[in-house]
Amino acid sequence: MNAPAKRVEVMPQTVEFTLDGKTLHAYEGETIFKAAQRHGVDIPHLCYKDGYLPDGNCRACVVEIKGERTLAPSCCRNAVAGMEVQAGSERALKSQKMVLEMLLSDMPEQGYKWNDANSGSPHPDPLPGGEGINSRSLPLPPGEGRGEGSPGQHGELSDWAARMDVTVRPELKALRREQPQADLSHPAMAVNLDACIQCKRCVRACREEQVNDVIGYAQRGAHSEIVFDLNDPMGDSTCVACGECVQACPTGALMPKTQIGSQRVDKKVDSVCPFCGVGCLVTYNVKDNKIVSVDGRDGPANHSRLCVKGRFGFDYAHSPQRLTVPLIRKSGVAKDPEALQHLNRDSADWSEVFREASWEEALALSAGSLKYLRDTHGKKSLAGFGSAKGSNEEAYLFQKLVRTGFGSNNVDHCTRLCHASSVAALLEGVGSGAVSNQVNDVAHSDLIFIIGSNPTANHPVAATWMKNAAKRGAKIVLADPRITDIGKYAWRTLQFKADTDVAMLNALIYTVIDEGLTDRDFIEKRASNFEALRENVKGYSPEAMAPICGIPAQTLREVAREFARARGAMILWGMGVSQHVHGTDNARCLIALSTVTGQIGKPGSGLHPLRGQNNVQGASDAGLIPMMYPNYQRVTDKAAHAWFEDFWKMPLDDQPGYTVVEIMHKALAPDSDPHKVRGMYIMGENPAMSDPDLNHARHALASLEHLVVQDIFMTETAWLADVVLPATAWPEKTGTVSNTDRMVQLGQQAIDPPGEARPDLWIIQQLATRMGLDWNYPGEHAGVAAVYEEMRQAMHAVISGISWERLQRESSVTYPCLSADDPGAPTVFMDRFDTDDGRVKLVPADIIPANERPDADYPFVLITGRQLEHWHTGSMTRRATVLDAIEPMATASLCGADLQALGLAAGDVVTVQSRRGEVAIHVRRDDGTPQGAVFIPFAYYEAAANLMTNAALDPFGKIPEFKYCAVAIRRGGAAAATAGYGAGETLARA
Repeated sequence: MNAPAKRVEVMPQTVEFTLDGKTLHAYEGETIFKAAQRHGVDIPHLCYKDGYLPDGNCRACVVEIKGERTLAPSCCRNAVAGMEVQAGSERALKSQKMVLEMLLSDMPEQGYKWNDANSGSPHPDPLPGGEGINSRSLPLPPGEGRGEGSPGQHGELSDWAARMDVTVRPELKALRREQPQADLSHPAMAVNLDACIQCKRCVRACREEQVNDVIGYAQRGAHSEIVFDLNDPMGDSTCVACGECVQACPTGALMPKTQIGSQRVDKKVDSVCPFCGVGCLVTYNVKDNKIVSVDGRDGPANHSRLCVKGRFGFDYAHSPQRLTVPLIRKSGVAKDPEALQHLNRDSADWSEVFREASWEEALALSAGSLKYLRDTHGKKSLAGFGSAKGSNEEAYLFQKLVRTGFGSNNVDHCTRLCHASSVAALLEGVGSGAVSNQVNDVAHSDLIFIIGSNPTANHPVAATWMKNAAKRGAKIVLADPRITDIGKYAWRTLQFKADTDVAMLNALIYTVIDEGLTDRDFIEKRASNFEALRENVKGYSPEAMAPICGIPAQTLREVAREFARARGAMILWGMGVSQHVHGTDNARCLIALSTVTGQIGKPGSGLHPLRGQNNVQGASDAGLIPMMYPNYQRVTDKAAHAWFEDFWKMPLDDQPGYTVVEIMHKALAPDSDPHKVRGMYIMGENPAMSDPDLNHARHALASLEHLVVQDIFMTETAWLADVVLPATAWPEKTGTVSNTDRMVQLGQQAIDPPGEARPDLWIIQQLATRMGLDWNYPGEHAGVAAVYEEMRQAMHAVISGISWERLQRESSVTYPCLSADDPGAPTVFMDRFDTDDGRVKLVPADIIPANERPDADYPFVLITGRQLEHWHTGSMTRRATVLDAIEPMATASLCGADLQALGLAAGDVVTVQSRRGEVAIHVRRDDGTPQGAVFIPFAYYEAAANLMTNAALDPFGKIPEFKYCAVAIRRGGAAAATAGYGAGETLARA
């Protein structure tokens, strides 16, 4: 199809109609309601919600249309040329008011969502302090709450009743329905169906927006009701607690337990969710310097959607275990990695190990000791781990401090543990480590290929776009050793044997070439090294690979054909692809599959490695990696090296630094090694939980001569520190983050930090000054705008058009963006790739087995990962009340066949052991886990999965092989008597 050639071809067509005697123009296909709203005419409505499909069941928005016998719901009727509509006629108004009065007549005397947010009315709080998790609202003063007074206590219903001057007649009050009982079974949400008007917004939120299919509409007539699953209590249902229903409910029938009753807050502050890489925009509702609830904001990545972590995982910031004063290790107290499990439970009680210090003393000791080690043992003796959980500005300043203050490139962060191999392959193949297309571009895909990723757990809002696409007819292919929830929506499931990614992907490439399905024109004009790829895959026919990967040859061919023939096919992958010794080869195969089919550089196609943490993309962009300056400019590149020396006015090391795992090895190197790492500065990272082979990593950290840890909690790493610096949580700071979609997004400070905790940006600058660096970043929030401006200059090739003022105005801007009027590029590689010759470089890959294979002693494969409720090492989410209440305990997932073979039942305790360590843990049945494999999330210190994982590295990305090692499973063991940090116990007692 040719692109539109004339302006008229892209302009929406309009029709002319009249509303209450005034001529309006509606877009073709636009409803009367939307056209009226766009022209400033607000028709009463309750079941309608922007972004949702219209339902037309409440009948509050009815209008009179000339020539029609019955009134019509304006939200469901399209405006047509010549139509004469009356929304304010006597007949229409009478019907609108009648609907409101009848709905009000069934409302309870006591409401749950008072319209007092901006009224200043002296309403009582639900409980003293207004913070009770299970609090129930107290009655409003007489005369309020049933439409008779203002502001009312039934949300949008009371609001419309007040605006339409509707009161309830005594005769209708007498006919009030029998009031259903409250359902308070869910840790996060209260269900009070006595306030339900059956608008079904919650049903559409659950089924159409989030596609979780939990909320339904049951029975008929007067007995009809909202139900969860098969009329189960909400807390016992399959609800994933995304809270979309709470955000959708107009009356308070569904409410967050933290905000029942009064909606008054001191302020609303716009920010970004601090968890996964999707980068949902949020609004914090703050009262008395505490976040009381979180709303989804209409950002480009989420369009108001959130998941359980984003909506209900906010109160970690208010944990009583927050670090509030600088700490210095007491003289003579040894660093004991074996004591971590005991210490963690009471992580607020550090008095036996540390003493309080002033900021001046703590900073002087931190910088002085690091400076001494540098000057005594050389610049390679220091290293720094930055954070993907902080801001871009913090990441930029941190790597600048290591490079200019420490004097080497020994700086890294968690990208080394998640997508380093993906980035290595992407930089090599397409010249950019970022995604080619944004997640919600799956709306334009015919086929969505998800491999090595569990998006419903790890990127839940991104998963909603995939599920939405599937409902519209797109074909999802799930390729993974584990069958996860997204498999319910898959057209084909490729449950390949763990560690056989290259075999399976090469079979798909073989099929495309063998059956003449390649995009020859694309390959000829935009790819290089195709002949080598074609030659390499000749031995990888589906028939030859089927016994290796476990997928029937016909299924492999079927998927390859659909992928090649699709108008748009997008590949999204996670750490199941990257966390292998052959992770870079896995990603090379994905690049090749997209290229030979021409499925890149156009809408609905391309390559998308889903980023795990909220700012892993931005931290990598900002240079928080040992071999790259900001914007992926290699430290060995003479031009880049010279540019940054001139820019920072400091001599710089021209050799790559050591990576995360390599630094741990160097910490245990003999004193004779000139590159032995003796001192470290770790900001917001927890390698004592996140690194592979934790016994080795913890031993390395404990062996350092000086370790400075900057964090918000006493993490496992902080217990091994010499100095602990109390930092700020995400809601306590202002800064930018960059999400998986290449969107630079601004978060604003919502609350003040506790005690003497200080902004990370301030702490970095204080250490830099004490190490002899002459830095000056004026302005509020520790000069964040000035730091951003410097970073923008360092990354001018991609974000020069994104000024601080623009971010304050727009909140989110996609890069590359090179001028003030550049809207940004959601899809890249449309005309050329970012390689030297503008072509994608195809790199053949062969089968490389895992570093460690199962055997008679260790017959199972261990797969690690995340789960929906918890994130990363759990230091934040396990201190969030709701999240801890939903998932309080570590579990190991086995399929039913393996449970039976081992003589186990769900809930039994087993000991899982590798050649490096072991954990005692309860088992959970999960038939999506294949036979011969066990899945363990790595967020639980009591059963730390990474005690067992293998530190073997991918030779290109230097990423550890988290996703594959050999383990043994035996019945019994001493599981931890207590779990977590006690956050969820508040709910358990309520």
